[in-house]
Amino acid sequence: MQGNWLRALACATALFAGTALAGSYPSKPVSMVVPYPAGGATDVVARAVAEKLTQSWGQTVIVENRAGAGTTIGASAVARAQGDGYTLFMTTSAHTISGHLYTKLNYDPVKDFAPITLVTKVPLVLVVNPSIPANTLQEFLAYLKQNGGSVNFASPGNGTAQHLSGELFKIATQSAITHVPYRGDAPAFTDLAGGQVQMMLATITSALPLIESGKLRALAVANGKRVQALRNVPTFAEAGMPGFEAATWFGLLAPAAMPQAQAQRIYEDVSRIVATPEMQARIEGLGGEVVNSTPQAFAAFMSQEQEKWGQAVKASGTVAAQ
Repeated sequence: MQGNWLRALACATALFAGTALAGSYPSKPVSMVVPYPAGGATDVVARAVAEKLTQSWGQTVIVENRAGAGTTIGASAVARAQGDGYTLFMTTSAHTISGHLYTKLNYDPVKDFAPITLVTKVPLVLVVNPSIPANTLQEFLAYLKQNGGSVNFASPGNGTAQHLSGELFKIATQSAITHVPYRGDAPAFTDLAGGQVQMMLATITSALPLIESGKLRALAVANGKRVQALRNVPTFAEAGMPGFEAATWFGLLAPAAMPQAQAQRIYEDVSRIVATPEMQARIEGLGGEVVNSTPQAFAAFMSQEQEKWGQAVKASGTVAAQ
C-alpha cells in the first residue's frame, strides 16, 4: 500500500515539475541543432522557425550546424544533452534511416529522442532525362520493361532517402534499374541532365529549377496529393501506381528526458508559427507542404518511417560504418 502511495507521489511530482518548467520556459537562450551545413533546405527551415521563436519567446534561439556522417554527429550531440528544452534538434528523414544504415551508433534513434512536431514534408518527384521516350509514368514503366537493364538512377549518396526510394521503386516495378551514387545533388543532377544517368527520385526543392528549364522531365510526385510547386504533375496514384509515397521531411526532436508538458508547449508555439501565411509561403517555395503534427502524431509517423526505410536498407544491402 505504501509502495502504491509513493509511486503516485512520484508521478505527481514529475507532472508538477514538467508543468512548472513549461510555464517558466525559456529563461535563457535555446540551441537548435541542425545536422547539415548552413544554407541547405533543413538549415533554411530551422532558421526561419528559430527567428520566429526568438520573437515569441524573448530569448535567442541559436541555430547550431553540426554536419556530417549522415546526421549522426548532430544526433549524437542532442542525445547526450539535457532534456530541459534548451537543446532542440531539427532533423530529417535521415534520422529514421541511420539506425538501419550504420553498423554502430552511440545512441538509439527512437529511445533517445522526444518527438515535438513534424514541421514539413518535401515529396520526392520522379524525373527523367528528356531523351527517355516517355512523357507519363505509364510510358516510362513500359520503357523499363524493355530497357530496364540499361537504365541507371542517380542519388546524392548511398543511404539517402533518394537512394532508398529508388530501391523501393525498383522493387515495386520489378525492374532492373541500377543505382549510381554521387556526392550530393549537384553532381547527380549534372549527369542526369547530361544523360549519363537516366532517372532520379529527387526532392522537389532541388529538381524544380531543372524541371522548369526543361533539362529534366517530371513524371510523377511521390505524395498523397499534388503539390503547389508542380501542380501540373500527377501523383503516383493518379498516374496508375497507388501506394508509392516518399519524401524528405523536417521535424523537431529533443532529448528523451524532456517532460511531456515541455514538448507540448514547444509544439504549440511552433504550430502557431508554421500556420502563418508567411511561413506557409516559405515552405511551399521550397517545394514542401506544412504538416504541423502533434508530438503523438509525429511519434507514430516516425515509427512508420523506421519500418519503411528499414525494408529499403535491407533490400539495397547498403551498410555504412561509423
